[in-house]
Amino acid sequence: MKIAIPKERRPHESRVAASPETVKKLTALGCKVVVEKGAGAGAAITDSAYRDAGASIADDQKAALTEAEIVLKVQRPEAKELALIGKGAVVVSIMDPYRAGADLAALAGAGVTSFAMDLMPRITRAQTMDVLSSQSNLAGYKAVLDAAAEFGSAFPMMMTAAGTVPPARVLVMGAGVAGLQAIATARRLGAIVSATDVRPAAKEQVESLGASFVAVEDEEFKEAETAGGYAKEMSDAYKEKQAQLIAETIPKQNIVITTALIPGRPAPRLVSAYMVASMKPGSVIVDLAVEAGGNCELSEPGKVVTKHDVKVIGHYNVPSRLASDASQLYARNLFNFLELMIDKESGALAIDWDDEIIKGTCVTHNGEVVNPDLAKLSAAAPAPAPEAAAEPTPKPKAKPKPKSKAKPKSKTGAKGGGA
Repeated sequence: MKIAIPKERRPHESRVAASPETVKKLTALGCKVVVEKGAGAGAAITDSAYRDAGASIADDQKAALTEAEIVLKVQRPEAKELALIGKGAVVVSIMDPYRAGADLAALAGAGVTSFAMDLMPRITRAQTMDVLSSQSNLAGYKAVLDAAAEFGSAFPMMMTAAGTVPPARVLVMGAGVAGLQAIATARRLGAIVSATDVRPAAKEQVESLGASFVAVEDEEFKEAETAGGYAKEMSDAYKEKQAQLIAETIPKQNIVITTALIPGRPAPRLVSAYMVASMKPGSVIVDLAVEAGGNCELSEPGKVVTKHDVKVIGHYNVPSRLASDASQLYARNLFNFLELMIDKESGALAIDWDDEIIKGTCVTHNGEVVNPDLAKLSAAAPAPAPEAAAEPTPKPKAKPKPKSKAKPKSKTGAKGGGA
């Protein structure tokens, strides 16, 4: 059975879907692994490293994909790739399915069976396949480093003969995987850290890392988490109270890191222009949700901008900015998932359609979008422009509000960390 690893071609993507370690494991199962030339360059993995692990190196994309029974990718295939993938092949990638639009119909029309690693069920058995956790963990770490690079002062307290440098104050908004790693990293750098999240379970996690917890802890807060571990949408009354608390907290911070995402919906607005204007000059905001619309009203996708003397960071695809480690972890996620559908004796494809992990991640099969929620989105999606899938659509620049004593309005109510 041929497994293809093509080079990623979407903008801002440096990761690769296989490592020499996983290539060895796949070949041990009896699979033929073909890696496109240069596929691992962005992640510092050479063609010779793949070759030494047992893979064949294809000269181009067509040679890699032709007759492949399984195609492993980081991001969902583009139209040119789909044209090279044979009908009936299995495609596994991070699909970003709720923002895929007409791409889902294209996958179905190509006759491929596709699986979205970002739809992995939240069950114990699937933890080693949880790509959102593995990638968000790195994103939270990198967010703190990005903030430190733009911040004009030190993170830890420093006592010198010339005087004392006070520690930086960091607020992390959203205590999911990315948020918790951001808390831990900022603490290791010596900052005073606080965090906010609408899920009651997050309080203990935040405090266990040495940070203080900021939230309106009323009766609604106690019921704010779904059985799957995600945040529920909060009432307008709660959002108003939480927004007021955050508006009072943010001016005391030097750095704010936002990580809140809601699956299938735009990122909740957590930091208004009013709040940005209330921060000290030289402060920094890192918006990890910028590609989903942004948690900060003034963030701009792919840019570091200065608003009201505050730097607002909105880098694309933060895990890809640590491509080497991100690729190693993602490749392991993929291998653990593939083990479910490869017969260990024959090395042939053997998909168990009764497995809840298989059912939960399958997007298209037999020419149809089989996920019910995604099928509705796919049917309603307009046909994309030729270059529409190249990169996320930048959010229009918001007009900043002038400073005033009026209470800001903001939306909260999301699980942090994109996971």
